[in-house]
Amino acid sequence: MSLRSPLGKVRGLGSAKDGTGHWWAQRLSALALIPLTLWFCVALVSLSGADHAAVAAWAGSPVVAGLLILLIAATFYHAYLGVQVVIEDYVHHEGLKIAGLLLVKGASVVLALTGILSVLLLLFERA
Repeated sequence: MSLRSPLGKVRGLGSAKDGTGHWWAQRLSALALIPLTLWFCVALVSLSGADHAAVAAWAGSPVVAGLLILLIAATFYHAYLGVQVVIEDYVHHEGLKIAGLLLVKGASVVLALTGILSVLLLLFERA
């Protein structure tokens, strides 16, 4: 016996009427971060001891720049989703909750754009 209505079963919504999209986004961003982070760690180890020009040349290649941009975007998106859940679950004052969510979203966007623009500068500096 199910307590869910037929309409609820069709829509696939839980009691909160939301959350599955957020849950999937968190899991898919985590899945994307696994190979990107492994690639980045291996690349950093292989670049140990290299000078600034060598690292800038490495980061300025189109494939590497694209992967770095994906890594930056996925990292800040995944972090935003995680902190959003923490704020929604543990901040009970509505004004503080909204302020916290706005602050985290703004910081995520600004920091991600800063990282992406830095990679683009390295990419187009060589041209």
